[in-house]
Order: sequence, then C-alpha cells, then structure tokens
Amino acid sequence: MFSPQPTGHPMRIKLSPCFTKYGPLEKCNGLVPPAFGFDAVSTVSPFRFATSSHLADGRYQAVQWLIKRNCSVTPAQLVRLYISLCVVSLGIALFFWMQGARMIMSFAWLELLAVGAAFLVYARHARDGEKITLHGLSLVVELENGGRTERAEFAREWVRVEPRSGDGSLIQVSGQGRTVVVGRHLRPELRPALAREIRFALRGC
Repeated sequence: MFSPQPTGHPMRIKLSPCFTKYGPLEKCNGLVPPAFGFDAVSTVSPFRFATSSHLADGRYQAVQWLIKRNCSVTPAQLVRLYISLCVVSLGIALFFWMQGARMIMSFAWLELLAVGAAFLVYARHARDGEKITLHGLSLVVELENGGRTERAEFAREWVRVEPRSGDGSLIQVSGQGRTVVVGRHLRPELRPALAREIRFALRGC
C-alpha cells in the first residue's frame, strides 16, 4: 500500500472520485482528510461533457457544453483528398484520350463533379454542433447546422431539461414559450447523462 512520507513541503496529487465520500464533489473540492499527512487537492471535475471556469471563492462562473459532429475527415483534409483525386483521375483520362479514347475525358469530368458535390455536402455539415452556455442567470443554446446558426436564450430559473419522448431520445430544453432540441451528435445512451449534467449545473452552479 502507498504510504506517503511527511516532508517539509506540501505534496499535491491528483485524486480519484472515491475521495468525494466526505461530501459532495462541489462542496468538499476533493480535500483529503488530515490523516494523510499532507495537503492534497483533487483536479476531478463533476462534469463529464462540460468545461467550467471558477470565481475566486470556488463557485462556477460559467459552464459550457460543446458537442460537435463526429467527423473522421476535416474540410481541409477533404480538399487535399479531392485535389489528389482530380490529379489522378484526369491524368488517367488524359492518357487514354491521347490514345484515341475521346469519350473518357467527358466521363472523368462527370465523375469528378459528382464526387465534388458529395464532398461539398459533407463539408457543409462537418462543423455542425451544439454549444450550451450557462452564465449567471442565463442559459444560452446555439445550434449550428449547415453553416446556419440558431440561438436561444433562457432565464435560468424557468428552464426545463427533459427527454423529448423517452430514455435515449433527444433532449428538449424549454422555457418562456420557446423550445430547442439538443443531443443530436451524442450517442443515444449518453443523452440521459448530458440531461442530468445540465440539470445539475442549473441547480448548483
């Protein structure tokens, strides 16, 4: 078993969430009981999906959830791939065109136009995402879809966060006569955890 030796200087370590049995994570800040013989501070965050900033007294100043579409290829990589594809395809078409196969060039251009259109649709949605920001008395939801951004702002005390239809469904954020739906870019099994996390932040931050 690990047994720390007292030294003349305080030691700081990262702690696992098990140390929070001495109080809620946001209350005890992960402090270890004096029996350990040194001052240790946990860097564990109560948020799984969010990032947060703090005030001097330890309270949360702002909490932000940024959920992006899972894209394996970025738009910049897509452009490089398309240019490489054009060079190879047109090079092959030019070789056969010089051998007398005049129609091959037309088919090559049609193929590249079709592939380019498909890549363009993909690139338009590669930056799709959802940004949810809790700051002070406001909850702001920004949805980006195909280059268009929809923004909704709610008064914190009137916000309701609940599944749209059942467990695993999209999350409905509503209040003051307005409703937006989030969680499109999360796997269904993770959406209930996101909803609980937003409700926790609304109650406790």
